[in-house]
Amino acid sequence: MLTPDVAVDLVSESLRLVMLLVVVLVLPGLLIGLLVGLFQAATQINEQTLSFLPRLLVTLLALIVMGRWMAGHLMDFCVHIFERAAALAV
Repeated sequence: MLTPDVAVDLVSESLRLVMLLVVVLVLPGLLIGLLVGLFQAATQINEQTLSFLPRLLVTLLALIVMGRWMAGHLMDFCVHIFERAAALAV
């Protein structure tokens, strides 16, 4: 039976997984954006498009490097949810 405690636990686990996956993708882009911003401030180049391409490339690189790990975590979570759903049905 799906009790409020079980529902809160499932939502908590899913939010934790989402935050972990978002941090893996956003943090490298944030760091590169900071470095590009420091470079722009030091050289006084105020070009908005200069920061976009490095962030995009780093985010794509992070997705390529960490994609298998992220997919593994998502699949493990999906299997866990289905196992819990099967246990609730009994």
